[in-house]
Amino acid sequence: MKQEYFVVVLAHSLRGRLRRVHIPHTAVYAVLLLALLGGFSAFGFVASYARMAFKVANYNALKKEADTLRSRYQNLQKVVKETNVQIASLQVLAQEVSVAYGIKQKLEGPTDITREGKLVPSYAESLNEFNYLVSADKLALFDRRSRHFGTFPDAKPRFNIWPVEGRLMSAFAQRTDPFSGEGAFHRGVDISAPTGTMVHSTADGVVIQAEMVSGGYGRLVIVDHGNGLQTYYAHLSKISVHAGQELRCGDLVGLVGSSGRTTAPHLHFEVRTSGSPVNPSRFLANSTIFHQAPKDIPFQ
Repeated sequence: MKQEYFVVVLAHSLRGRLRRVHIPHTAVYAVLLLALLGGFSAFGFVASYARMAFKVANYNALKKEADTLRSRYQNLQKVVKETNVQIASLQVLAQEVSVAYGIKQKLEGPTDITREGKLVPSYAESLNEFNYLVSADKLALFDRRSRHFGTFPDAKPRFNIWPVEGRLMSAFAQRTDPFSGEGAFHRGVDISAPTGTMVHSTADGVVIQAEMVSGGYGRLVIVDHGNGLQTYYAHLSKISVHAGQELRCGDLVGLVGSSGRTTAPHLHFEVRTSGSPVNPSRFLANSTIFHQAPKDIPFQ
């Protein structure tokens, strides 16, 4: 069978001769197929190059952004380090000022002061320090007045009254703790009285503490009478004085209650000289309102 073909006629421009070229159909189809495949290959190459160029541009942008963030992070680290140094210096200065003014007895805290967290004092801490300064100032003024008028001579002031009208239930001595059942030293005396009974100051003095405290005392009032003598009024249901307030013998301190570690309403009364508890009985022996009762009823 004779093969089909295309005839291409070529004419010479000068000589005028004609030439016929026979091109088989298969050759033409093969050339077209190769051209089509070449076009697809070229398109794929261009697309791959464009995609790679886009990725490179995106990578360069991300690298530039990362370098910018790294630079900002290093600057922030430098600022934080300088701030920490300034905060530590201010904290040390604040503690030195506290020691200088008697707010604290010594510097406390870890060597690395920046680990303590925020340095701003809480409201309660600020109020306590304010009350301490007020009471210290009042106490100093009261001591000066006492020395000037001779209110408190070198001898200890004498108590003229009992702090509350009631019955002595537990004395200053070794006893069995009503809660733990173990031996414990009772640093004061317990005077039984109904809740709400008025508690009075046993002598002239200045209130140096009046607040709810931990450790079993409950609502506590401490009165300084000068010359190292202090009286404690604990387990109150209500406090009627404030730190820094001057009191005269018989002034109202608060009301009997059962706050803190107690088993019944009563007043826990302590006397301390130079910070050490002493037996209140020798101060109350010659005072009015004295009722003795059996000591087998447990009180704190």
